[in-house]
Amino acid sequence: QVQLVESGGGLVQPGGSLRLSCAASRFSISSAVMSWYRQPPGKEREFVAIISSTGGSTNYADSVTGRFTISRDIAKNTVYLQMNSLKPDDTAVYYCKANWYRDYWGQGTQVTVSS
Repeated sequence: QVQLVESGGGLVQPGGSLRLSCAASRFSISSAVMSWYRQPPGKEREFVAIISSTGGSTNYADSVTGRFTISRDIAKNTVYLQMNSLKPDDTAVYYCKANWYRDYWGQGTQVTVSS
């Protein structure tokens, strides 16, 4: 079945960087709209970034614009989220989502920004 596996989370100091990966299986990410969401502690899940099936269009939440970049590697069937200038408010569980006939979610990866 369709599977999304996130990795790359961890503990980082404010101002630091992390790169999250979302490895997809059983479908091609070139046929899907891929996105990242996050759920801060005690809050609802929120949109972070999205990339179109062609890869030609991206969009970001206002809170991460200019700091985060979504990209993909078709050969590796993997989507990435490069996160720079991290802030404590970026602390959350980050989820990958694929829209391919229906929505599929990964299990999430924890990102903690703290000194």
